[in-house]
Amino acid sequence: MAAEALQSSTPVVLARGLGRRFGDFTAVGDLRLQVDAGEVFGLLGANGAGKTTTIRMLCGLLPPTAGEISIDGVDVVRHPRRARSRLGYVAQHFALYAELGVRENLQLQAGLYGLGRGAARERIDWALAHLGLAGLAATPAGTLPLGYRRRLDLAAALLHRPRILFLDEPTSGVDPLARQEFWELIYQLAGSGIAILITTHYMDEAVYCDRLALMHAGGVIAGGSPEQLLARPLPTPLLEVRGEHCAACARWLEHWPEVVEIVPHAGYLRLRLRPGTAPDELGRRLRAEAARRGQTVTGVAPAEADLEDVFVALLEATGEEE
Repeated sequence: MAAEALQSSTPVVLARGLGRRFGDFTAVGDLRLQVDAGEVFGLLGANGAGKTTTIRMLCGLLPPTAGEISIDGVDVVRHPRRARSRLGYVAQHFALYAELGVRENLQLQAGLYGLGRGAARERIDWALAHLGLAGLAATPAGTLPLGYRRRLDLAAALLHRPRILFLDEPTSGVDPLARQEFWELIYQLAGSGIAILITTHYMDEAVYCDRLALMHAGGVIAGGSPEQLLARPLPTPLLEVRGEHCAACARWLEHWPEVVEIVPHAGYLRLRLRPGTAPDELGRRLRAEAARRGQTVTGVAPAEADLEDVFVALLEATGEEE
């Protein structure tokens, strides 16, 4: 099932029937997506789902074996250089020069983009100020913390005023605070009218996107806003169990045939149950068994689904598990 696209007369990114094969292996197949100005669009999936292959095709770095792509109205396959002049790309791994300072890296990138001296100075000063790098202008890039290296990557991608920004796993390995700060920068850029396409395998980040395409095995298995995806009915009921002896309860619950999965958290458990299981009845049995064992359970209640629950349910519907 392809992700449903929002209607727009001038999409910044439009891909139809997009595919990439490597010999007999299909990395991406029959993909359709659209990203509009000012929109944050997320490609969500586990490692190996086809996200990076997709983003490399959209950027003109990898030719597709099927389908068509346009960036700001420019055919990427026929005119890759023109298309790339309209986009910014932040790769999954740091791609600048570790031995050069922050400003030196940006000066080099500005030259590669063909910016004149005055335009380069203006854009570099803007990038340093808006991405919190002004105080680090002379610092060698290789000595920056990972979160600031990602900011530098982002600054370099923005120098030529792109219409669309592609971000491939930009917060992978970054600490939670730096991740949150990076997302605040993304929102600011989207608010200025730049289209954003971001790949991530962090389910908790996906809710920050305006729309999502959930990818698995090179295809899109569902799409829509986070609210639309979370509203999908799940075949597997969810229970939340709270108490003082959650770890002890988990040891015997894992043998109950109705319990498909136990996800431990601090002070509570989330249980995913087999389709057709009555949560209320199982909850009563659970309380009784805990009491018999002398283990305290303070609450058993239905749990709200998150995007990971939706993703797992969709994978199981295809006959596969993540």
